[in-house]
Amino acid sequence: MLTKPLSDAVEALATLKNQRVWSLLVTVFGDLAQNDGDVIEGPVLSVLMSDIGIKAEATRVALHRLRNDGWINSVKSGRNSLHSLTASGRKESSAASPRIYGHPNDAPKHWHLLIMGSTSARSRKAMAQLGFAQLMPRVYLGPRDATPPEGALVLSPTTLPPWLAEQFEPKDLAKDYAELHQALQRVQNAVDQAALITPRDTAVLRCLIVHNWRRLVLKHPELPRDLYSPGWLGHDCRSLVSSLLSKLPKPDLGQISLE
Repeated sequence: MLTKPLSDAVEALATLKNQRVWSLLVTVFGDLAQNDGDVIEGPVLSVLMSDIGIKAEATRVALHRLRNDGWINSVKSGRNSLHSLTASGRKESSAASPRIYGHPNDAPKHWHLLIMGSTSARSRKAMAQLGFAQLMPRVYLGPRDATPPEGALVLSPTTLPPWLAEQFEPKDLAKDYAELHQALQRVQNAVDQAALITPRDTAVLRCLIVHNWRRLVLKHPELPRDLYSPGWLGHDCRSLVSSLLSKLPKPDLGQISLE
């Protein structure tokens, strides 16, 4: 069990809204055991979820759901269970990783603005696969290194007007980002003050940081900071997440104490 100040950091993150256990488990495996061959032993998973504040029965129910959904494999090894991502689970986790773990300095600095003809317009999903986010019908924005589809009118502005933000900024997430930013600042203070951070502490903190960040950042396109209103804290949260994960490198699961 974590002690202060790290227990305060866990509380700050664990009490944010929309903490679904199955989604949290997806984060745990995606962060700690994403590679082929990676497994999390049952007792290790139990102590991590317990430290987060999740009851054993809720974890069992969530694991059952993820197995049925094709996300998790579970096999017996003596008295223990070994849990791992399925091939499709690894694929999904890998696809989301650039958005989740991207460094603030990796963000594109130059952009294309596309206007699509009515007869050549593609679906939002197809355009997203090319690297473009929809701002309004037939209008898309994407980094300069993304390849525009044939037939699009391509503009390469040096600046983007503030009014453009009103077309896509997810206002319903602004409060969630503000709450996450406050929680991440508490985590940062706790990590800086902690005399000792064990592998178990690290695993718990990483999973909560990544989970709360993941559930917001994957809900909207990654676009230039200049397009967002001054009160938007999404980019500030990315900076804090990147800094904290560098201070809390992924631990060796074999070193996690069950005591």
